[in-house]
Amino acid sequence: MAARTCRVSFTDLDGIRHSVEVQAETLYEAAVLGLKALTKSDWVDAVAPGTRLEIQVLEPAAVHILMVAQLTRWLEGGAKTPAEALKKKQLKSLLAS
Repeated sequence: MAARTCRVSFTDLDGIRHSVEVQAETLYEAAVLGLKALTKSDWVDAVAPGTRLEIQVLEPAAVHILMVAQLTRWLEGGAKTPAEALKKKQLKSLLAS
């Protein structure tokens, strides 16, 4: 699957919306890359499991909503293929660093 430009965003407890653009091949990859980029910023407080992430694919235009807890469950869940298992391992490692 080809990588697409995605805008990952969330609104913090103060009502401030934070967003970042990433290149990703899947919804979950975009969520991890975006979450990692956002949490590295000094402008963003901690993100809780109940935080609602909005992943907007720019071309073709689409919007997906994913809770951080859903992302965590997917990362911790089983994989359907060896390729998916490898991708999950890489994304978990990225998020942990």
